[in-house]
Order: sequence, then C-alpha cells, then structure tokens
Amino acid sequence: MTAGMCSAGRWLSFGRIIDMPFEACVAVLESWPYPAQDCGLRIGRSRLRGPVDGEHGARQIEVRLARGPLRPPLRMRLEINRWSRSRTAFDLIPDQRVRPTAAYFRSGHRLLDLLTHSLLQRSAAQHPDRVPAVRSTGQGPAADPRPGACTATA
Repeated sequence: MTAGMCSAGRWLSFGRIIDMPFEACVAVLESWPYPAQDCGLRIGRSRLRGPVDGEHGARQIEVRLARGPLRPPLRMRLEINRWSRSRTAFDLIPDQRVRPTAAYFRSGHRLLDLLTHSLLQRSAAQHPDRVPAVRSTGQGPAADPRPGACTATA
C-alpha cells in the first residue's frame, strides 16, 4: 500500500468507543448466533459473518455492509480492541476499494450505531446501575442510537 492509500483507508473507516469492558463485549458477540444458511447475523440491513476471530488481544468479525438496494454489500472487517480497563474500541475497516459516497458513510455509521446500541442494551440489562456511553472516533457526529433500532437478536 502506498502512503496515500493507507491514509485514505483510515479516512474511510469508522470507529466507536463504548463504556463496556472488552471481555464483556467479546462474550456477548460470541454468544450471538451466526446462522450459516442466512449468510450471517443481521444488524440493520448489514450482516456480521461470525464467529469472532482471534484468541488473545484484538478480535475481528467479517462484515458485509449494505449500502442500498442496488449495490452489492461491501466487504469490511470489524476490529474489536481493549481501549482501557472499562472501555472497548470498535473499528469498521473496508477490505476492498470504496467509493466514498453519502450512502457509504450513512451505512457504516448506522451499522456501528446499531451494534453498539445492542451491546449496551445487553450490558444495561445485566448491570442496571451503570449508564454506558458511546463515543465516536470516526467521521461524523457521535453515536445516538435509538431504542429498538437493532434487528439483531441476542
């Protein structure tokens, strides 16, 4: 990769940091069913194609990002990393050439919003005394997930 492509890749990726320990995030992600016949777990119109990959440190999940009805899903990878003792970082990174359209940015942000919202709902159900938060580390405004927007069943 040339230096220009490397910086473009960072510009075309999406990030979030959530107030949830890394181990808890990985445990929830590993507990979700990843149906083979349906080509993965639906999150909105996109799909996570599990299982979670990696044993120590960072984890990865293959993603098919839906950008609209007339475009094929885009191959991406979701990297999950420990940010601190109580926070987890998510990076959604393209695995192929990307045309930086408004639909691409909307879809990437929507996927991370829905995913982090679903993880935080699970965490809130397990620990009602904690109020988790999401911070955006990528392009655009911070995540403001709406209740009930995630179609993932966990």
